[in-house]
Amino acid sequence: MLPIELVKLTALMERTSGSPHVKIGLVDGPVITQHADLARERLREIPGHNGAACTQADSTACLHGTFIAGILSAKRNSPAPAICPNCTLFIRPIFSDKTAGREHMPSATPQELAAAILECIDAGARIINLSLALAQPSTKGEQALEEAFNRALSRGVLIVAAAGNQGTLGSSAITRHPWIIPVVACDLRGRPINESNLGGTIGTRGLSAPGDSITGLSSNGQTLTLGGTSVAVPFVTGAIALLWSEFPAATAAQIKLAIKKTSTPRRPSVVPPLLDAAAAQVLLAANAGR
Repeated sequence: MLPIELVKLTALMERTSGSPHVKIGLVDGPVITQHADLARERLREIPGHNGAACTQADSTACLHGTFIAGILSAKRNSPAPAICPNCTLFIRPIFSDKTAGREHMPSATPQELAAAILECIDAGARIINLSLALAQPSTKGEQALEEAFNRALSRGVLIVAAAGNQGTLGSSAITRHPWIIPVVACDLRGRPINESNLGGTIGTRGLSAPGDSITGLSSNGQTLTLGGTSVAVPFVTGAIALLWSEFPAATAAQIKLAIKKTSTPRRPSVVPPLLDAAAAQVLLAANAGR
């Protein structure tokens, strides 16, 4: 089974490749913007940031940014999932090319993340993809981050964020905010992978999505296989982007409710339900009177 089939994205992807009017903020590493498999005409830099393109193609930051961008904005005939290549992707690098190590999930301080989120909102993003973790938490930094999340809520901007890869129970300053959609990584049977963080707020407010051995774009022109919650996030982001492309009059609250609505009542769990893009599409169509 393909990852897109697990979360029932296939039919929606056959209907649409997304609308340029649906703008996604990618807060991540820089991206190989000239990659042959990316829908380059839909990539944009957030104004004031000249570092959207990679300077070191083999850096962790560039590998990560290009991989996540490929899940969303690769051409449909590429090896990546290529969920919504016709949507506009704003690239807001937050990890330096000089980031050391080969970790799958780079991190940013709360202040850096808050600033990046506000810039994406001001640029017109309707969805923000956070495939990252927090570093150097502080009371002041987390307050700035909460204010940025509250701004997103007031502006109707959805934020999809990684639950984290520590294999622990609990929440973070990102996942505990009620407006955030936390994402847990699962295998192709829909079971959470061992590294994925779980928790009460994650189970209640979040979704599970494919995050085990996902094939996507590498910064060197080859393919790359990665896993973890950061890889699962763009499956939810991409589904939201396609739903908003199909139902442009829907509010952020309606879109969020549709992707969270499951067909059968669930008991409270630390594991969130699996994303079901087809069910969300049916619900939104009913709301729109189609």
